[in-house]
Amino acid sequence: MSLPNLIEIVPLDKPVRAEITVPGSKSITNRALILAAWAEGTVTLRGALWSEDTQIMVECLQQLGFDVRVADDPAEFCNRTITVHGLGGNIPKAGTEAQPLELFVGNAGTAARFLSAFLCLGRGVYRLHGVPRMHERPQAALFQALRELGYRVESEASNDKLPVRIYGEGPKPGACGVSVEESSQFASALLLCMCKGGWEVGIMDSNPEELPYVEMTSKMINAFPQNGGNFQIEPDASSGSYFWAAGWLLAERIEDRMEKFRKTRQTMADNPDHTSTASLHKLFQNEFSHIRVKNWPDSHWQPDDDFKIFVSGPLEIPTSVSRLHDLADSIMTVITLAPLNGGAVECVKFTDLGRLRVQECERVVALRTELTKCGAKVVEEGDTLTVWPSTLHGAEIETYNDHRMAMCFAVLGLKVPGIKIKNPACVKKTFPNFFQKLAGPQPHGLGATILDGNTGRKLELTELFAD
Repeated sequence: MSLPNLIEIVPLDKPVRAEITVPGSKSITNRALILAAWAEGTVTLRGALWSEDTQIMVECLQQLGFDVRVADDPAEFCNRTITVHGLGGNIPKAGTEAQPLELFVGNAGTAARFLSAFLCLGRGVYRLHGVPRMHERPQAALFQALRELGYRVESEASNDKLPVRIYGEGPKPGACGVSVEESSQFASALLLCMCKGGWEVGIMDSNPEELPYVEMTSKMINAFPQNGGNFQIEPDASSGSYFWAAGWLLAERIEDRMEKFRKTRQTMADNPDHTSTASLHKLFQNEFSHIRVKNWPDSHWQPDDDFKIFVSGPLEIPTSVSRLHDLADSIMTVITLAPLNGGAVECVKFTDLGRLRVQECERVVALRTELTKCGAKVVEEGDTLTVWPSTLHGAEIETYNDHRMAMCFAVLGLKVPGIKIKNPACVKKTFPNFFQKLAGPQPHGLGATILDGNTGRKLELTELFAD
């Protein structure tokens, strides 16, 4: 059974003690698939994410003639073990000018960008296209860099966006510069193919040290088994952010804990059969929520792996948070939490949000609009959002077919009554079993109740998978 088109998250009213596994990183999985195709031998990717975006990449490689085999991963339902028989720089299949080889990339930015550079090293004509939103997302800087290297790249609408025809001519040593003002994926796409193409790539408009996803790409290239072997994909830090956030949201301030502890101890001391202090500590600790993400990555490849630290301290969000310097995609999670900022009196200003505007949806406007629906005071100025502590209420949340919008507001629903999520199945892009993790029994889930938003019926776990 599939997810209804509207679901309601019922707030948790009891402490949660859980250790959650999350699927593999989309960013690492799709980079690893490209590197595995280039390898001189067979590469086995373990812990690879199996979601809409990574399935798209696998299907494209298979259409290009690569032998890619997929097996279940017993440790995590939405992971797979993927075996790729690398061909050392050869791309087996191609189309012609009269009949290009068609490749559908959905709304997967990594697939669209990485394959654009990858296909230049084939020999033939390819046509990349996706969903309407993907046809709106920026590609120009990447296409211009590929043309600078001598490749023919033709945007059908003459706007340097998808759909696009790419005329592969194999390796052509040369140099190019690429702007990363709109997306760092442009640079990553070129770096993933640089060695096979004989390219020199210069990155413009930013200091490479300020581009964590570009740094991830470089580190992966250096660590990858180029002659075949095994490669472990890390759990996705952005996906993990929702569960660290749930722990933050359900936690109590330390002074509130101590006051509750003092009162409980006094009550028990007044009883002739009172429990020992040690037993009281053991009993009392179960009154608080404790949620953690298992196997949290420690390589520091992922820019969001600092999220755990970000929410592990005092229950106040800093007064200023930058997408450029503090967090990447998980900044959306913090923006959603900001109205419930632990009783803080100051507003929180979120800065450097420009790239959120050109992703799966116009995320800056979407966050402001949907938080305002819930009663939050949010002001948008330039590429910033300022959020004040607010009393929130339920609302029907439009997700704009954006997986992160759905997951951020679902977490908010663990605290705020009446949060309903439209089109929840959009989480299939990166985290198909997200709602099963929310509703699954502790300690491997949070034990939340999720209702059909139209009928009020409680949904079973089997109905919460996004496919």
